[in-house]
Amino acid sequence: MTQTAPDHPQRIIRTPWGELRPTVDLAPLLYILVLYGVVYFLPFGVFETWRKGEDGPAEWVHFFGYAGACLCSLLVLWRRRRQAWRPGWIAWLLLALFCFYVAGEEISWAERLTQRGVEAIQAINAQKETNLHNLPVLQNYLHFSFIVSGLFLGRFGWRLWPGIDALPSRWYSLYFLIVALFYTYWDLSWITLGDRIRNDQEAIEVLMALGLFLHARSFAFPPRRPDPQG
Repeated sequence: MTQTAPDHPQRIIRTPWGELRPTVDLAPLLYILVLYGVVYFLPFGVFETWRKGEDGPAEWVHFFGYAGACLCSLLVLWRRRRQAWRPGWIAWLLLALFCFYVAGEEISWAERLTQRGVEAIQAINAQKETNLHNLPVLQNYLHFSFIVSGLFLGRFGWRLWPGIDALPSRWYSLYFLIVALFYTYWDLSWITLGDRIRNDQEAIEVLMALGLFLHARSFAFPPRRPDPQG
């Protein structure tokens, strides 16, 4: 039997023009507003420190987000071990494997921590690191993969396969759609203007990592329902 998605509290946003009752988590929009409306204007290079790629704080948020999503997915798999190899269980297994892979890629499989890597991969890697996503044969399709995965996780997954709860629900859709929108806009700017907009990809990709973590955590640690007996 497939477990239903955890309930999300109905949040009412009161404005001078009336009440808003969003059916999606609006935290990603708040993040974008704070990032470009506040952090962008802070002194001492705070914005540049946050958005920088290699070993920056955003990249470590990616790692911990994906690693946390992997661990939560493994916990769901363990709790549903009696359903092993059923479609829903396999979907959670694929999510765990995906998050494990991306977490490892984010830190080049601990190369930056141990100073040890695979020389055969480093030799053909665009950044001379031990990871696969910066191999020339894959790097050219990296942006497209973010666009496709953002649309799939943010819209088509929960829309087409609502019974597979390993796919994030509509509640988390903005965590993925904003990433897809950013990469679409970034590549279109190059096509139309001959030059891409500033590279804020690390700061934007934070949303996808957090979205998967929050989704997996909601099943690994579902909120307790109030006792009707009081």
